[in-house]
Amino acid sequence: MSTDCDVLVVGAGISGLVTAFELQQRGLRVEVLEAGRRAGGMIGTRQRDGARYELGPNSILDSTPLIDDLLRRLDIIDQRVNASAVAARRFVIRNAHPVALPASPGAFLTTRAFSTSAKLRLLREPFIAPASPDAEESIAAFARRRLGAEFLEYGVDPFVAGIYAGDPEKISVAAAFPRLRALEQEHGSLIKGQIANRRERARHGETAKISTGSFSFRHGMQTLPDALARATTTLQVDTAVERITAAANETFTLSARRGGETMTRSARAVVLAVPAGAAAALVDPLDGEAARSLSAIGYPALAVVASVYRRMAIAHRLDGFGFLVPRAEGRRILGCLFSSSTFAGRAPENSVLLTTFAGGRRNPEIAALDSESVARVVTEELGSLLGCTEAPRWQEVVHWPRAIPQYTLGHLSRMHAIDDLEAGLPGLHFCASYRDGVSVGDRIKAAHATAARIAERVKR
Repeated sequence: MSTDCDVLVVGAGISGLVTAFELQQRGLRVEVLEAGRRAGGMIGTRQRDGARYELGPNSILDSTPLIDDLLRRLDIIDQRVNASAVAARRFVIRNAHPVALPASPGAFLTTRAFSTSAKLRLLREPFIAPASPDAEESIAAFARRRLGAEFLEYGVDPFVAGIYAGDPEKISVAAAFPRLRALEQEHGSLIKGQIANRRERARHGETAKISTGSFSFRHGMQTLPDALARATTTLQVDTAVERITAAANETFTLSARRGGETMTRSARAVVLAVPAGAAAALVDPLDGEAARSLSAIGYPALAVVASVYRRMAIAHRLDGFGFLVPRAEGRRILGCLFSSSTFAGRAPENSVLLTTFAGGRRNPEIAALDSESVARVVTEELGSLLGCTEAPRWQEVVHWPRAIPQYTLGHLSRMHAIDDLEAGLPGLHFCASYRDGVSVGDRIKAAHATAARIAERVKR
């Protein structure tokens, strides 16, 4: 069978780029088609007046050896920069003040992040029966049942907002936090499960994921997609795929628009590494049920605000990674990263860079504001929470109308429809952040696995 290449990858975000790179490393001919003007998706770095700020993800959790292996093969491992020691400290807003979260059992006993009654409530956790294996539960219901209302409000809720910009009452624990559900099902208790896992890790000399550090690059997060784009043999931007046709001989033809003209490309396999809505439009002629499942995945809007202040204008010591804001505090932002505390070289001398997130499921009306209004909200909130005594030197606002996919109740059923389509149409693959995790590390791991499956089939 004659095709233009072995694999066509639609989308040049981190999922698509890593998949393409891994396929090329396995000796396959790969082409990447990206509708936007640049590769990288939500990852991007900008500079202004001596500061370096991120458009989206600010760091990568060092969660799998696959990450460093990828960086070595891309020849950018020497550009990796680990987060500073102070980044191990995380804050949560309590009574309008940043309070350090406990990092050890001893610190938990004395922390002001949780009340004495909440700590005592936690003693009941090992004796609470696990949910039925068939039950689907929100992360809020799960946390309320096992840990109590206060841990939901000041622990789980801000954590969910920080990862998904989502609502814990709607996020599925099985889909978004499968390890928590597994601990309950396997050990009957989160605490018992953590103790058992700690012993197992000690035997194997491993480190807990919660203790894993994060990193970026000397010149910012864009280093990674730029390196992947350079390594990709054929990458075409400004190329919008409009249709996928599957042939009886298990090959695919893609129709795309580029520069006002229509082009077609054929391959033995196709990877859809695009957001759920775009994937739904492409597969609708092939499988209406899968398209409906993809269309049901929501993406809340998010505003990211980079603010540079004089260091002396902020009362808080900024001695940590940043803070998260519980819904119970009634604030208008989701959280803030102390970017220049976490990584050196992010702000000019005697200045600090703060990266603030607003909107999401909690405050969609904030994300819908114009940039000037969003900046005003962020300035007011940071002034109140961090003791800023003057206005920032400058701010940049980035709007993401569709930011992070929501793993809401029913998400696993929706993914079953995608699994069925892949099984029924060999050669068609889905690799995007609505599946197998939203973090950069999750995407690298999922792309690596996708490439391995494709190579095994195409090379037969």
